[in-house]
Amino acid sequence: MQDFWFRLSVPVILSMLFGLLLWAVFSATAGLMFVLLVLLVLMFRNAQHLFKLNEWLKSPTLENLPEGSGNWDEVFSQLYKMVKKHIKTKQDLAAELLHIQQATAALPEGVAILNEVNRIEWFNLQAEQHFDLNPEHDVMQDITYLVRQPEFIEYMQASNFSDPLMMRPARHDETVLSIKLIPYAGNKRLLISRDITQFERIEAMRRDFVANVSHELRTPLTVVNGFVENLQDMPDLSSSSARRALQLMAEQTQRMENLVADLLTLSRLENDQSTMSEEAVDIAALLNEVLHDGKLLSGEKHTLRLEVASSAKLLGNREDLYSAFANLVGNAIRYTAEDGVILLRWYERAGQPVFAVQDTGIGIAAQHIPRLTERFYRVDRSRSRETGGTGLGLAIVKHVAMRHQAKLEVLSEDGKGSTFSLVFPGKRLKAA
Repeated sequence: MQDFWFRLSVPVILSMLFGLLLWAVFSATAGLMFVLLVLLVLMFRNAQHLFKLNEWLKSPTLENLPEGSGNWDEVFSQLYKMVKKHIKTKQDLAAELLHIQQATAALPEGVAILNEVNRIEWFNLQAEQHFDLNPEHDVMQDITYLVRQPEFIEYMQASNFSDPLMMRPARHDETVLSIKLIPYAGNKRLLISRDITQFERIEAMRRDFVANVSHELRTPLTVVNGFVENLQDMPDLSSSSARRALQLMAEQTQRMENLVADLLTLSRLENDQSTMSEEAVDIAALLNEVLHDGKLLSGEKHTLRLEVASSAKLLGNREDLYSAFANLVGNAIRYTAEDGVILLRWYERAGQPVFAVQDTGIGIAAQHIPRLTERFYRVDRSRSRETGGTGLGLAIVKHVAMRHQAKLEVLSEDGKGSTFSLVFPGKRLKAA
């Protein structure tokens, strides 16, 4: 600061001293004229620098910072340092803002910042998708004008936000959102949205599963209990009637045993996260077992044939593969009329091993095919129960296929038979 005033005062003092010298040598007029001339020059130079400074302030950048002399050189130097520091601070803030935006964009939840009158100040990508917002037009719009579901508007107008709102967006009614409003910073509010569609589906499946298991077990238990009561109340029951009752009880008991066995198998496949035990499975030998058991299940009422076009082995779990293959054959038997033909095939297609079961059965309508692997889903419930099906076979097949990175393909037409194929990846082929 002292250096600044020193450099500012030196020209003035020197001009005044020289003016006094001129006064003494020549006249007072000459001295005063000289001092006035020097002051005019100094004022003109300062005016020039002020003009440059004013022009620079209109678009202040480091590139067009003016040059100065004397004290103005120090002023422009300080301005340069200040602008450079400001640019660095601005860049750091921009970087931090970008990091925050990237972090919020990566969140699985939608986040929107609302002001005191529910106008949107900012939202991330997930919120944009959940509420169908437009980042160019919807900022500072009232969110209740954009999301018009009555339950959402009622929730936004409430005073208690301790419980989240479950809602289906208007344009995505297959999606379920959990919405939570969190007040913060006085009068601002944070709107959090989470897609819980998958959780809702799992919960629905759990409810259906419990209901179906209860229903499936109730029927055979009712039958067995009824015959037990009859036997207790009829001491003179004939031996033939007793044999018939015992036969039906045995069938229903076997049905319950099959259901429990399939439930245990499905539970193991769904919950076992450990590495699957694998070996090179001799598929030809395995399919001969499946064919033999299939003939026993059919009771020689169908024609079962086996075609093995590949001698290659398959890397996999033998127990799981048998379960999947046997379930496919069992389904074909149950849904094929007597004297029908069921063909089991093992072959390679485009380098991929395929196990296929083709039947001449009743076929499946197209609308049922996407749901075939759901637990307890049946196209014809009465027929499946009559033939002893548990409703879990194709669910087991699906999980075995997933554990072996295979695909289940279904080709069927109502009334014209079906073909179920398990297509395995080529990397699971092993030379015989």
